Amino acid sequence: VSCCLYLLVFRDGIAVRAGIANTQDLIVAAGGMIVLAISVYRTLGLPLVIVAGVFLLYVFFGDLEIVPDAIRWKGASFSKAMWHFWIQTEGVFGVALGVSASMIFLFVLLGAILEKSGAGNYFVKLSFALLGHFRGGPAKAAVMASAMSGIYSGSSIANTVTTGTFTIPLMKRTGFSPEKAGAVEVASSTNGQLTPPVMGAAAFLISEFTGVSYPDIIRHALIPAIASYIALVYIVHLEALKLNLEGLPKHPSRFSLLQKIAGFLFGFIALGGLAAAVYYGLGWIKILMPEASFLAVALLCCVIYIALLWMAAKSPDLTIDSPDAPITRLPAAGATALTGLFYLLPIVILIWCIMIERLSPSLSAFWATMAMIVISLTQHPLKFLIRRGRSRRGGATPIGSASMPGALRRGARECLEGMIAGSRNMIGIGVATGAAGVIVGTISLTGAHQVVGEFVEFLSGGNLMLMLILVAIMSLILGMGLPTTANYIVVSSLMAPVIVALGAKSGLIVPLIAVHLFVFYFGILADDTPPVGLAAFAAAAISGGDPIRTGIQGFMYDIRTAILPFLFIFNTELLLIDVGLLKGLFVFFVAVIAMMLFAAATQGYFLTRNRLFEGLALLLVVFTLLRPGFWLDRLIEPYDHHPGSAIAEIASDIPADTPLRLTIEGPDFNDPDLMTSTTLHITLQDPPAQEGLPASERSDKGIERIAQAGLFLAIEGESAIMEEPLPGTAFVELSRSFDFYGDDPVEIASLGLEKERPPKELFYLPALLVLAIVVLIQQRRRRALAAQTKDG
Repeated sequence: VSCCLYLLVFRDGIAVRAGIANTQDLIVAAGGMIVLAISVYRTLGLPLVIVAGVFLLYVFFGDLEIVPDAIRWKGASFSKAMWHFWIQTEGVFGVALGVSASMIFLFVLLGAILEKSGAGNYFVKLSFALLGHFRGGPAKAAVMASAMSGIYSGSSIANTVTTGTFTIPLMKRTGFSPEKAGAVEVASSTNGQLTPPVMGAAAFLISEFTGVSYPDIIRHALIPAIASYIALVYIVHLEALKLNLEGLPKHPSRFSLLQKIAGFLFGFIALGGLAAAVYYGLGWIKILMPEASFLAVALLCCVIYIALLWMAAKSPDLTIDSPDAPITRLPAAGATALTGLFYLLPIVILIWCIMIERLSPSLSAFWATMAMIVISLTQHPLKFLIRRGRSRRGGATPIGSASMPGALRRGARECLEGMIAGSRNMIGIGVATGAAGVIVGTISLTGAHQVVGEFVEFLSGGNLMLMLILVAIMSLILGMGLPTTANYIVVSSLMAPVIVALGAKSGLIVPLIAVHLFVFYFGILADDTPPVGLAAFAAAAISGGDPIRTGIQGFMYDIRTAILPFLFIFNTELLLIDVGLLKGLFVFFVAVIAMMLFAAATQGYFLTRNRLFEGLALLLVVFTLLRPGFWLDRLIEPYDHHPGSAIAEIASDIPADTPLRLTIEGPDFNDPDLMTSTTLHITLQDPPAQEGLPASERSDKGIERIAQAGLFLAIEGESAIMEEPLPGTAFVELSRSFDFYGDDPVEIASLGLEKERPPKELFYLPALLVLAIVVLIQQRRRRALAAQTKDG
């Protein structure tokens, strides 16, 4: 605390010294670094301390002869290093710790209060009520419960322990082996970190590092997360089919099938009407009462809360059952759902503030947390009052708090326990982001990202796919010892710029958000990757199975999640980049079908057990559904290529919003004797030149349109020479790749215009034909097997 307060108390003197540390600064900085290392060791163990220590050794001793020439640097003095890591904002107190303190803490606190107030138990019970009667019902309920817990939970291990304590024993009793029961829970819980809006507490870091707004991060992550979870439910269904498992006894229904359908349609229409009324109603409130709109919205939320609580009070409070107690009958889905709908109110407020009101993530989390605190403190007293009023009118009183003082104490206790749990959960995240700041600070001080990037590029031979595989392996290895946030910070800082640059050299424009999500996904998968998958060990402790086999089985279930990052690197439509609403719905539908088919191929079971050629055919169908452009590019070149010297003439004529694909060549920034190249896309916004202008004026108009897009060119003979991009422009990164002051110029080597081509979705037709053939073959074989079984 003293080492941190020093920066606040003596901030004026630190600002005046500006990099010149005195003895007092050095003592405080060194003490702070030691305390940080001890905190990391006691909270997270030795691996992160070792990783950060290796980076610090590189800072101090990177100039020694024993260091290979490829990674050697000039070294740093103790004074410079301590100032860099502790006093200024390039090290421990950098972006990661700032995001951790200002945003992540509020979300962790919200999740902890939700959990302690009963939301976790509610989600588990609701999942069992809805899915428990299906084949493999407990396993499907575990997936659904983990998905709902992932909305607010930032830890796959905590998710495993919370939901797995109840779901794993039930899965074992219905026929799953200990390893498979644990693996289902591990796969569900690790995927919980993919679930927006929290996403393992890394979503806020991704937003800061990429400059993409937090609502857009949620939008980009939505389809992969939902498709992955639906595929996991299907995997569980296939496992149940292979083991011939049945569901749990269902609660008898008082309604006919027709009544159920009518009730579902009525509920769906009512929900849509309510959503429209809330959306447009709040808009009118802002117009009619601009000064009192906050008070009006708060009052509306209170009315909704009281109404939901009134419905919940009709049923007994949900209790935490013993996982070893036999389940003779599932609870009624409708009654179970009504007991905790008010738990969704803070989550709705959170998503509303972020996506509709466009408030900052921290402010949105603040209002959601305030709503949750009110709910935690008042739910039991208000239920007591509602139930007592009903009992006085002669109605039955469901079981709940016995007295008002008891209800008040229970609410206060749950709220306090939630705050304590949130603070404890935050300790690990806080020290992890602080230690990760040391690693990021080392990278910025030494330029290590260039060295590591060049090394990985050398290993990959300039092949983007091979580099992605190496980065995935790096993320998995680091993730075995580092928390998800620290792993993401380290790997993204080192490798994200390199992947983008190598993709550009290969002619593929990879969005930065896709690269960061790629790293994030594999950091999460480390939690169930043997031999150090912590979530697998936690699940094995509950199931009594072997932790290594549990981890291996969990990773086999998560292979579908592992292929998604590779696919959305090459098909950014999966991230809803430049995709409208209708196209987005179509992409989602195709992605879900493809992921389910991939699950069938990897699990060796579709309609019946797969033969080798059937599994390969399903994989071919999956690839075609998720990346149809691959086949179209092989048949028809996507671009018409033109020499770089024609750029002014072409730019003067093409319509606005037409993308241009430019190939740039020039001397390398680090080695001017080496020529390098890259690819970038620009979009011209200004209207094209008018018809009938002289050629010189048309050329000037083209150069002007390109300059408006951020590139400055000069046409010299047959060459289009580039000038160095100005700071703050969209293409300033080029100045770090090319030497604009070398003997050879940086020029536009060629440019490409998109061709008019058939839609890539045409390749869905042969894929669906192959799928139909596989279905027919398996149906025939299944009938034959059924006939043999019947005859036997």
